[in-house]
Formats: sequence, structure tokens, C-alpha cells
Amino acid sequence: MVQRERPTSQKYLKAAGAPVDKTLLLILAMLLMFGLLALFSATYYKAAGNGDSLSEVKKQLIGIGLGSVLMIVTSQIPYTFWREPVVVMAGLIGSYILLIVVLIPGIGVYINGSRRWLSIAGMSFQPSELAKIASVLYLASTLSYRLKQLDKFWRGIVPLLIAPALMFGLIIQQPNLSTAGSVMIVAALMMLIAGVKWSHLSVLGIAGACVGGLYAWIEPYRRERLLSFRNPFAQMSDEGYQLAQSLIAIGSGGLFGRGLGQGRQKFSYLPYPESDFIFAIVGEDFGLLGCSAVILLFAAFAFCGMRIALSCQDRYGCLLASGLTAMITIQACMNIAVVVGVMPTTGLPLPFFSAGGTSISMLMASVGIILSVSRSCVR
Repeated sequence: MVQRERPTSQKYLKAAGAPVDKTLLLILAMLLMFGLLALFSATYYKAAGNGDSLSEVKKQLIGIGLGSVLMIVTSQIPYTFWREPVVVMAGLIGSYILLIVVLIPGIGVYINGSRRWLSIAGMSFQPSELAKIASVLYLASTLSYRLKQLDKFWRGIVPLLIAPALMFGLIIQQPNLSTAGSVMIVAALMMLIAGVKWSHLSVLGIAGACVGGLYAWIEPYRRERLLSFRNPFAQMSDEGYQLAQSLIAIGSGGLFGRGLGQGRQKFSYLPYPESDFIFAIVGEDFGLLGCSAVILLFAAFAFCGMRIALSCQDRYGCLLASGLTAMITIQACMNIAVVVGVMPTTGLPLPFFSAGGTSISMLMASVGIILSVSRSCVR
């Protein structure tokens, strides 16, 4: 169970002048650079037809620039700011409002059968990205002062899940099962770190698996997608096409890859090479070694983030850093699992790699909060 001393105001003032974790910054920089290379390879061919082969990379750089500003700001704000009830409630209520607004026809942007985006000043924004962060802030705050109730299932655990469960229900209406599921997975992991009993989490896990399985089974296209990942080449003309092309891309890369920009699957074979399946581009261009490097970088990010969490002086900071770290790395794990055929195909982007300026900005803002927590780590 996570138990930490509540730091005094003097400790907070001392921590404010402490340096941030430079290892995490280095890992983030490497992920961003590798991501830009992969994005260039995935988009230059299509973008060249519009007159600028670097157009997608430039958009991503704008997002990284905005994200850098947000990361600097959030790293300077004492992490205890995010525990304030007004901040937590504003995040939750704002997320709920945006998640409802995006579902309204004519307001939410409808793309490929999903209504997940809002268009703001010409830029697309996914409210679910904000909702994931708001859920972590809420759980870190609530779990940090409800430790005595965590051994009770109905009076302790279930009430805590109402807020993330409501987010799950709204996100799944978009529909976006993978993002909705990641919210609940992160919530379960944070509860585990806080000291919830394994038996209680097992009950929640079984219930969640049943809900997810039922949701995937009741619609024919989701049911076909669920089944096609077992043998995508048997359904090349239907739901298995995308995964089959992804596996072809990874397989053709071999050990060392074809070289930057030399992959062929992005030439109108592999759908969404710039977003959901950008890891397949990594596999084709950089081979097994490139894929291993990306996986190791995310593993290093997870290790560094969890090390910061466990070194924090109080339980709130521990839960906050571990929740945000889990939010990013679980999304990466799910994306990679989909691309290599371990999980059914879902629409979940790869953090720091997939195209999306607002998404990468929110991710970098989250890293800034982790860096803020690192200032108070035991050194």
C-alpha cells in the first residue's frame, strides 16, 4: 500500500527550486525525434502530392512547440495544485461537457464512422485526451485521502469508479472502446498501487472484460474485427485487411529494415500509416532493431516515471506520477499490441509518434506534471 508523509510547506518551497528528472527529459526527446522520423516516412509520399512533403511533420512540430510550452508551465507548477478540489472538479466537469458536445451531430467532427473530434480554430481536438488526464487527477486526489475505505468494495471502491465509469460510457458512444478501456485500466492500476485488494480488482476485471466483450460482440462489424485478428489474411477483403497489411509491413522490414522512407506499405496499401499504424512503418523502415528500440524507449519511460512516483515524498504525488505514466505507457502497449496482431484492431494512436498536434501537446503537458513531481523526489 502506498503511504507517504504529507510534505510541509517548507518542503514544497525547497522542492520548487530542485531540478527536474533529466533522464525522463532525455527519453522524451528521443521518443519525439524517433516519432518525427517515422511520421515523415509515413506521410511524405501522400503530402508531396499536395505540394509539401513536410506538411504533416510541420504540423507535428507546431504541436510539439505548444507541448513544450505547456510542459515547461506544468513542470513549474507545484504538483499539489492539481489536488485542489476546484481544479479536480473543473477537469471532470469540463471533460464531461466536451465529451457530450462531441456527440452532438453538426458539432462533433464525424470521420470514418466515429464522432471523436471537435474543430477549434481550424485545429482538431479529441476531448477524450483531456478526459484521460482529468480521470488521473481525480483518482490521485481521491485515493490519497480515502485509504481507510479501500478495503471495502461497495462503500470504498465502487464510489471511486463512478467518475471514470461515466467517462467510459461517454467515450464508448463515439465509439472508441480502446480509449474508454484505457481509462478503466489506468484506474484499476492506480487502485492497485493505492492498496486495493487483488480479489476486489479481480472482480472488477472480470466485470470489465464481460462488458467489453459484450460491446464488441453485439455489433456485426465489431464482432468481425474481434475475430479477424486471429487470422487476418483469411479476411483480406474485409476486417482483416488493415492488420494483414500491417503484418506485411513489419515482416518485410526484416532485422534492419528497408531504410528511412523506403517502405512500400504506405503507398496506399496500409490504412492510417500516420496514426494508428505508424508502428508498422517503424517496422518496415527500421526493422526489428527499430521496433525494439521504440519498445525499449517506452519501457525506459515507464521505469523512469514509476521511479519518480515511488521516490515521491507523499502518496498523492506517487499516485499522480504513476497514473500519468501508466496512461501514456498503457496506450503505447495497446497500440503496439494491435499493430503486431496481439489485440483486435482499435483506433488508439501511438504516443509521441502518431500525427496529432493537440494530442501530443496534452501528452507533453502530462509529462510536465510528472517532472513537477520529480522535483520532490528523495535524492
